[in-house]
Amino acid sequence: EKGKKTAMTPVSSTTVQGNSGGGERNASGGATMASSPQQGQGQAQGGGGGGGGGVCPAEQFWSLLDKADRRFARVRDLPLFGRQEPAEYGKAFRIYTQLWRMQQEHRHRLLDAGLRRWQVGEIAARIAHLYYSQYQRTSDTALLSEAFVFYHAVLDRAYFLDDHLGASTKHLRFLARFLLVALILSRRAQTVPRLAGHIRSLLDESKKTLQEADYREWKHVVQEITRFLKADSPFMNKRPLRYSYAFDPPPETLPTIPPTVKKRGLLLSDAILCSYYHNEVKFTDLTLDTFRMLQCLEWEPCGSFAQNNGYSAHDEGGQNHPNLLKDLRDAALPPNPLKTVLYRPSVPHFLKVLATKCEELPLNTMMLIYLSAADEVQSSGLGPDTSERVVNSFSQFDISNTRAGTSKEDSEPCLWLGCREGEGSNCIYPCDLIPFTRRPLFLVIDSNISYAFKSIHGAEKGETAAMLLSPSSRSCAVGFSGDSTRQSGSQFTMFLTAPLQAFCFLIGNNGLDIIDKDYNKAEELLSLSLNEWAMTLVASSSLDPVWVEVLGDPLLRRLLLRLPSLSICDTTIPRSSSSPGEQLNRNLGSKFIWVVSCRFIFCRATLSLFKASNDKAECLPSCVPPLPESVGGESMLSQCCLMRVASFLGAADQFSFAEVTTWPDIDEPTSSGGADKEL
Repeated sequence: EKGKKTAMTPVSSTTVQGNSGGGERNASGGATMASSPQQGQGQAQGGGGGGGGGVCPAEQFWSLLDKADRRFARVRDLPLFGRQEPAEYGKAFRIYTQLWRMQQEHRHRLLDAGLRRWQVGEIAARIAHLYYSQYQRTSDTALLSEAFVFYHAVLDRAYFLDDHLGASTKHLRFLARFLLVALILSRRAQTVPRLAGHIRSLLDESKKTLQEADYREWKHVVQEITRFLKADSPFMNKRPLRYSYAFDPPPETLPTIPPTVKKRGLLLSDAILCSYYHNEVKFTDLTLDTFRMLQCLEWEPCGSFAQNNGYSAHDEGGQNHPNLLKDLRDAALPPNPLKTVLYRPSVPHFLKVLATKCEELPLNTMMLIYLSAADEVQSSGLGPDTSERVVNSFSQFDISNTRAGTSKEDSEPCLWLGCREGEGSNCIYPCDLIPFTRRPLFLVIDSNISYAFKSIHGAEKGETAAMLLSPSSRSCAVGFSGDSTRQSGSQFTMFLTAPLQAFCFLIGNNGLDIIDKDYNKAEELLSLSLNEWAMTLVASSSLDPVWVEVLGDPLLRRLLLRLPSLSICDTTIPRSSSSPGEQLNRNLGSKFIWVVSCRFIFCRATLSLFKASNDKAECLPSCVPPLPESVGGESMLSQCCLMRVASFLGAADQFSFAEVTTWPDIDEPTSSGGADKEL
């Protein structure tokens, strides 16, 4: 981030013209990877950018600006799903390219004609928003980096400090959009706190100029930002949620299914992420749970997390390797799965997105569906508003109501996704997903009624669905009791995306007392244990064929188990005689599901042996089809694996381990808490 400022001028002035703008730009691959910007840039170059041989009448610029506003409004209203790229993106990039070039080449003449600095900033901010919209459609982090560069340029040049009517609102909106991009890019160390501080101070300064309704709305946004950043701040810079070469091993080094086992080689291609709880932690339409799943299903741009969060490239011998992170090239990464994030969708819209994705799903691929929500009527009040429930209860006695009061829908458990539309059902039933099982599905259901989705098994229409189901009770854990979903997100989702962080919360450790050295050691112990789980799982003769396919994808495999960590200095990019894209799409892209699946086994073992759970079925997660007993929650292997981490963190007394004579050796932690070796 410190090096960005010096590159702002060439980057912001040449990105929309299709040039690289220096070595850093080539490393991120921005312009070459962005299909729509590239399309728009090519058209703009062919059209000459509206310069007219050096003549740039002000009337032409203002006319083009009005046209750009209309194009931008059309793009903003486009759906953010579907593999077919709308032509409007190329048209919008083309016209904003022309505008950007015109204001560069004729800045002084346009200033004399009335152009203001905030208008220049708005052009750049809209280009950034176009890049972000394309990221939402394609999940290409290179486009997200492009958006970050433009937003950063606007911030550094203080374009929106220009005083004009509505300046505060435009400035706040710009800062909020920039903060969202920085948050997804994991710029938590410097950029995110800086932007959050800017928003708070600007809102305080604008209290007298903003209308009361606008001020209350932005005050609520500030509260959302504060809650979001507070939710996992002690762990935010420990390690990335994404699959990272700086922390995770090359996927081809992982335990693999024996070649004698028949498999189709399915890859994770698409994902739908949907979460809603009343008063849950969120920022804009991105809840904390969907944010964690979003990042867990992506590849970390090589070395970027370590560079942006202050990690140094020193090995154990103290030898410096300054070029190590630079050698981790983003070009070696496979494409991310296409992800669609839905917040409080209506059921028809949810099914429309699901149907579109299933229709466009490529051959030999699978889709992940993540649903995190409460049932429709919950005693804690996390379902619909009380008034809505009262009206619905009286409606069953209305003689004009033709819906049978004893229908299956009245008794079948369902998920309430938060939509307040009055027509039709606002809930997702397990049977709603059955028609889509004609394609390979991987379901992650995080709800107090997750057990209801077991009814899908055996009723599939062509492909057996793999399912990870959360515990139905959230009150068994010390760190997740009460309104935990409102404060720190879902326990189950945290185990799948940040397992050691979830373990610390479970034993009552909020992370404030753990120094980085101890945390890294705990990560190593966890990784060692989970590698043993992985070896046992892939060697099992009773492994269901569905899980054989799941274990072929690294991101989904990590959800079921977890990958062994590597120190930064031990990290190398795998070399192969084949091209990077071909090799990694075969070795990496086929193992995405490993990531999700690995962590499920750790979660199940932890909750099975946790004393507060008391081995209650409602406190334990489940999976369908079942996994082999050799990796069960109470197996001797699971107890040995869990003992490593629990003892190191001084929490062995919170678990019910069997009476055995030999346990794995545990090193003493450097911080307080002690290791419990004598069990």
